[in-house]
Amino acid sequence: MTTRRRFPLLAGRDGRALLAISIVARLPLAMLTIAILVHAQQVTGSFAVAGLACSAFAVGGALASPLAGRLVDRHGQTFVLVGGALLTAAALIALGLAPGDSPRALLVALAGAAGLATPPLEACVRTLLPAIVSRPSQLPALFALESSLLEVTFVAGPPLALGLGAVWSTGAALVASGLILLVGTVAFATRRVSRGWRPDPAVARVRGGSLRAAAIRVLVVIDLGTGIVFGATEVGVTASAKHVAGAAAAAPVLALWGAGSLLGGLIVTRWGDRLRRVLQLPVLLVALAVLHGALVVSTHSLALMGAIILLAGATIAPMTSVLYVMVDRFAPAGTETEAFSWLFTSSCTGAAVGAAVAGALVQAVGPSAAFAFAGVAGGLAAAVAMLGSHHLAPRRPVAICEAAALS
Repeated sequence: MTTRRRFPLLAGRDGRALLAISIVARLPLAMLTIAILVHAQQVTGSFAVAGLACSAFAVGGALASPLAGRLVDRHGQTFVLVGGALLTAAALIALGLAPGDSPRALLVALAGAAGLATPPLEACVRTLLPAIVSRPSQLPALFALESSLLEVTFVAGPPLALGLGAVWSTGAALVASGLILLVGTVAFATRRVSRGWRPDPAVARVRGGSLRAAAIRVLVVIDLGTGIVFGATEVGVTASAKHVAGAAAAAPVLALWGAGSLLGGLIVTRWGDRLRRVLQLPVLLVALAVLHGALVVSTHSLALMGAIILLAGATIAPMTSVLYVMVDRFAPAGTETEAFSWLFTSSCTGAAVGAAVAGALVQAVGPSAAFAFAGVAGGLAAAVAMLGSHHLAPRRPVAICEAAALS
């Protein structure tokens, strides 16, 4: 079987290389939260400081992402990506090499600086996917494939960070993450497709950016809701596992969650045209809400939890691929990267809110309350999709698979 047949969605060798490099470049982003947490705790001896450092990193990234996306839309990808990677790598290396008697505020500030400077790789990749797809009708499948491949980083990233910390040192894990991010981002930004991408100079710049489009605002709210689902689910799984067999037992369950998403994405990649009736945003959101909410019955059995979360995960990549197709379709001209960045921000914000609320619910009621909360949040996201459906209707005829995804 030829490479071309293995990747029928991608047009040309450069497209395949671009997607592969983007996955490697984004691997450190899946390592950094746990790497910062473990290193800050080891250096300071305080989980409170470690948690604050992680929060600073996450908040910094969420706040800066739309601004970075807007800079890309105005000045191209190369300068923003390479500049951000250099600053992020410098902050991570400084954090990894910081001596044990460093001021705690300095550690938190370095983590926050790394988040603020993080290059908008996800948004840039998704902005370029329409340019490397073999046929426009296959764009939903390509988004699903990209989402599925990205799940590999979330499965491999945390164990890799912990492994580097155990074999070498926690500081070395941060230094390695920064260097991988820098090398991968430079490799991505210097590819012909990324290097040659330029904003349309004829597009007028207006106030409001991508959020001036009602459809983008609806999608951002939906993504906020799904982020809440994911944050609450992670807390619920961890709390349930700790009660049944110890917190470490959460790792294989969460890995099944990622494997389910990978499986769902591969199914869409292979049979998306045949499943066009199912690949509709409200349907996928209802399935996501029901299956994540169904975890309430599994809090005393990790085997049952694993089976349900595998099915729940299978809704994630198909749902996100539909969201990305809609962003590509409805983002105002000249704001595509910013629009994808807003989805990153809303997802991160939702995950933080979901984790915080679910943590309080677990403390007061138990793990089942976290899963119930996840189901409710998913249901509200589905309701927003239904109520905002008039903003999400295709504005011109499109291919069958894409039309199904947009309906």
